Amino acid sequence: MWQAPFTVPDQGLQPEWIDYNGHLNMAYYNVLFDRGVDHLYDALGIGAAYVDSGAGSCFTLEVHINYLDELTLEDQVSVSLQLIDYDAKRLHYFLTMTNNRTGTLAATSENLALHVDMRTRRSARLPDAALQKLSELRRAHADLARPEQLGKVIGIRNRNR
Repeated sequence: MWQAPFTVPDQGLQPEWIDYNGHLNMAYYNVLFDRGVDHLYDALGIGAAYVDSGAGSCFTLEVHINYLDELTLEDQVSVSLQLIDYDAKRLHYFLTMTNNRTGTLAATSENLALHVDMRTRRSARLPDAALQKLSELRRAHADLARPEQLGKVIGIRNRNR
C-alpha cells in the first residue's frame, strides 16, 4: 500500500512567491514541503479531518532545510517523503523537492514533529491506527538509502580565513 518514498501530487509556484532575486523565496520552499506533509498526515489518519475533530494534531518541533537549486515561476515541483523514525508521540521524516522541468534536486527538509492533544495542548500518544500505519510505512521505507543531507549540522567548516 505505501509508496517508497511517499510521493504527493506535483505543485506549481505562485507569482507572489518569487522574490526580488527572481527565484522562489526561501519561505515558500517550506510551504511546498508542508503541503507534502499534509498529504502524509491525511494518509496516516492524523490530517485535516482529525484536526477538525478536535482530538489532536501534529506540531513541528524542528526543521532543517537545504536549498540546493533555484526554482523560478516556470517550475513545477514534486515532493517525496521518507519516514526516518517514529515513536508513540514523535515522527522524524525527510522530504525531497525535485524540479520537474530540470530533474534536479531543488531542496531537502528534515523534520521532527510531535503529536499533541488539542484539548490540553500537550504532547500525547498517537492514535493506535496511526501507529499501525507508521509501522507499515517504516517497513515500506526500510530499504531506502539514507539521505545525504540527513543529520547535517550548520556551521562554517573551513576555519582558514
